Amino acid sequence: MSFFRYSAESSESIRKKIKIYVILVVITFVGLWMRVWYLQILKGEDFMGRSEENRIRKASLPAYRGTIKDRNGETLVNIRPSFNLYVTPEDAKDLSNSLALLSEKIEIDDEKLRADIRQSRSFKNVLIKRDVGRKEVAYVEENKMQLPGIHIKVEPLRSYVHNDLAAHILGYLGEVSKEKLKIPAYSKYKLGDMMGKNGLENIYEFNLKGEKGFKEIEVDVSGRELKTLRKFPPESGDSLVLTLDVRVQKKLEEWVNELSKENPVEGSVVVMKVQTGEIIAMVSKPSFDPNLFAAGISRKKWNSLLLDSKHPLQNRAIDGQYPPGSTYKLVTAYAALAEHLIEPESTIFCPGHFRLGRGRYRCWKKSGHGAVNLHDALVQSCDVYFYTLGYRLGVDNLAKYAKKLGLGARTGVMLKGEKPGLVPSTQWKKKARNKAWLPGETISASIGQGYNLVTPLQSASMVSTIANGGLLLRPYLVKRIEDSEGKVVKEFFPEIVRNVEFDPEILSHLKEGLRGVVNEPRGTGSRARMKNIVVSGKTGTAQVVRMKGADKIDPDSETPYLFRDHAWFVAFAPYEKPEVAVAVIIEHGGHGGATAAPIARKVLESYFTHYPPAKVVESN
Repeated sequence: MSFFRYSAESSESIRKKIKIYVILVVITFVGLWMRVWYLQILKGEDFMGRSEENRIRKASLPAYRGTIKDRNGETLVNIRPSFNLYVTPEDAKDLSNSLALLSEKIEIDDEKLRADIRQSRSFKNVLIKRDVGRKEVAYVEENKMQLPGIHIKVEPLRSYVHNDLAAHILGYLGEVSKEKLKIPAYSKYKLGDMMGKNGLENIYEFNLKGEKGFKEIEVDVSGRELKTLRKFPPESGDSLVLTLDVRVQKKLEEWVNELSKENPVEGSVVVMKVQTGEIIAMVSKPSFDPNLFAAGISRKKWNSLLLDSKHPLQNRAIDGQYPPGSTYKLVTAYAALAEHLIEPESTIFCPGHFRLGRGRYRCWKKSGHGAVNLHDALVQSCDVYFYTLGYRLGVDNLAKYAKKLGLGARTGVMLKGEKPGLVPSTQWKKKARNKAWLPGETISASIGQGYNLVTPLQSASMVSTIANGGLLLRPYLVKRIEDSEGKVVKEFFPEIVRNVEFDPEILSHLKEGLRGVVNEPRGTGSRARMKNIVVSGKTGTAQVVRMKGADKIDPDSETPYLFRDHAWFVAFAPYEKPEVAVAVIIEHGGHGGATAAPIARKVLESYFTHYPPAKVVESN
């Protein structure tokens, strides 16, 4: 009886266990089914995409950036092939070990690279280094097995054909910043892409950059490319044709470099067509090589450029602000004639100094010039004559006519960072310094000292306005934009900012005075004289600091370099039918007639070698 009871209990226990097992099996199958449903139905498309990305990858093809040429079609900036080193994190089994091995032979920015990898998707290529050398390429290829995920790609690299030639105009490239990537206009850029950071490269970035292409490639488990499935080639960017003439630019930079053999030259030269505003050449020294930036500049090199006391990154032509010195006497003469304060033949006696109260303002010629009229005063650059005119005019009249000639305002040239200079007035001083204007300050202002500041481009524009009869033109650097097939996308033409409306007699007296500066026996600009072409110009010597005992020292030998005067010269030629204007400033160069005028002559000689002046037909 007990046996049957035990047997019944065992059967019941077994049935219960079977039920539990059945329930567990059902739950397991339901769980498996739900997991399959989740993977196949809910996440099927996503995992299929990931699988395809492992097998089929979309590789971007870099765009071909547009070229930059001079006015005659000579290439200034183009592209060249370069070997760029990349890593695909997903394919790198031991990334730290690979990078450590790589850094033994190749200098890499480990901190930046790891930051870029963290921000990138694992199967995307991350740039390690641009433009690696052939030895580095050979090392990577020889050690492929020890460097999984690391590979070389041949890609276009920006190339500045003439190195530092016109560097401040052309600009340079740099990696797109994280801040830029947040802006909708830069949505097509990716981390590591290069873009224009300065100069024309920056201003015309969206014209030059082109459009990226891509290709779909099949890869194996190691990430090696097996075959290309389909390909969409990149589109080339537009090209810029500039107003610059590389022949004149080269010669100009050679002559400035010649001066640098004794002392490094700091300064600027601008060459501009007076009838159109086209810039033929523009030099700023010292300069830099934009090729340093094309492959990504190292922090060490960047800091050396940034901290250099000579400021090689500064474009002195547009953001160097200097006292204009005696070149400003053109403004004073124009104002005095326009306000009918003098007749051109009226004379003022120069004893070598001008007295105002207790103040004594000396002329550059200690013995004085004697009685001089307007023409003589311009030719010999008599300070006392212009002190007298300035005192009679007052600073506000000087300011009015300076602004008419374009001083105190940006020229509007298509370059970033242009400074406006400064034309002082009673109102300006009250607002800026909260002080009243003093009569003695007008005396300094009348010869371009004191608070007066101009840029070399403004000075070229001013003398150009006088040369062409009164048209203040906007200087420009780009003649046209062309697409990859050479078709004109956009063309640029001369633009008149203002018509100064010179009285013809006033204009004639100013131009005759400028001709005399270069061509008459006592002219201060005689070193700019040419044999067959009549040059008209004005020298200037801009005082850097006021020094005690300045009358007793030799400014060229005894004055410390940083205290020496800046040398100015502005000119146009030919006198009969002006074509080109030049502005030269050499920082701490001393006398304008001795240092700046010879450079202007050489520039004009080079220009007229390539652009012979039209013969003037005299009517009977």
